[in-house]
Amino acid sequence: MATDYEAKALSPILPVAEMAVTVAFYQEVLGFEAVRPAENYTILRRGGVSLHLTTAAPGVLERARGHLSIYLRVEKIESLWAHMAQFKDRYKVRDLFDRDYGMREFHIIDPDGCLVFVGQVIAQ
Repeated sequence: MATDYEAKALSPILPVAEMAVTVAFYQEVLGFEAVRPAENYTILRRGGVSLHLTTAAPGVLERARGHLSIYLRVEKIESLWAHMAQFKDRYKVRDLFDRDYGMREFHIIDPDGCLVFVGQVIAQ
């Protein structure tokens, strides 16, 4: 077993083709704020979670596209879905639905091909 420690947060680092395009997606669609914007590395935050974006090295996105995913757990998913639904004509989206493992979810693919699962625990 690993040493005795407590994990506090996990922040994925996603490769992106065009920083401004991907930052705009996470800000406009999912309401993140760029707390450390930079040309090659940006940190986004929403509530207690953060997402890091880095400009992809040549060839990385071609190999990674369709193989990356992240899961964003939220509260008030219906409110977020109502906002997010306006972007359905711009991005590939799976509509809000309930999973057999107790989550209500929708899915959206970001500009770099990362599948973003957005989910909330269904009230029992």
